[in-house]
Amino acid sequence: MIRLAIQSKGRLNEDSLQLLKDSGIDVDDAKRKFIGKASNFALEVLYLRDDDIPGVVADGSADIGIVGFNEIAETGADIDIVRHLGFGKCRLSLAVPKDSGYQALSWFEGKSIATSYPSVLKGFLLNEGINAEIREIKGSVEIAPAAGIADAIFDIVSSGGTLVSNGLKEVCTVLESDAVLICRKGLEEGKKDLLRSILFRFDAVIESRGKKYILMNLPSSQIDKALTILPSMRSPTIMPLAIDGWSSVHSVVDENSLWTTVEDLKRIGAEGILILDVDKVID
Repeated sequence: MIRLAIQSKGRLNEDSLQLLKDSGIDVDDAKRKFIGKASNFALEVLYLRDDDIPGVVADGSADIGIVGFNEIAETGADIDIVRHLGFGKCRLSLAVPKDSGYQALSWFEGKSIATSYPSVLKGFLLNEGINAEIREIKGSVEIAPAAGIADAIFDIVSSGGTLVSNGLKEVCTVLESDAVLICRKGLEEGKKDLLRSILFRFDAVIESRGKKYILMNLPSSQIDKALTILPSMRSPTIMPLAIDGWSSVHSVVDENSLWTTVEDLKRIGAEGILILDVDKVID
């Protein structure tokens, strides 16, 4: 049995459980439970606050965890980062009131900054040679300037909508973050085997995201042109059709370039184009 710590609520909780589900691991995610178990894998899940996860993994109470990289940077926990998972993307940024007259980082000299990430902020200010007061706040950091608690804030930013609604503007990104899979030091060999199995599944799911499978009929004389248009994991699959002079071409493309690729293929004579979802990609 291997024990995984994940966030107890919020978007990272939802994304972590979805990754487990897409990986074929069925976990009891009933609300108000501290511990859940997978019904079809030797996995136990701890539901915790995000800032508790690095410490719980570091001290061995959990073997692995899924948490934002920002929490690792803040706690400095002695763990191994096994994989960046590609979701939960955000950044730690400095923000000031819109009417502050901010021009450069020197604006922060002598100012007070509210944050839930004092360690990361302290390191940044020290590196930049800025002397500012750090006021640690748990909770709604973004209201600090309006409440007269601080001159500026240092906090997580995703879309930036919360900053705008509180009359703030982002002025400096200090740290880019996403969800990471972490592991405690000294994991036993049996649990390493389970971790390798989890990674195998996670990688197959993550690799498939944002991908589409494309099939088409194409004049055989246009195959060389098609090869310059189509990306693939190794090489497109090309099979002759029963009709002379025509081939069936199969490939995997990124969703964000799908329509441009389809338009280019149509221009060289592609017909009967089918586009399918990709469930898993296993190398």
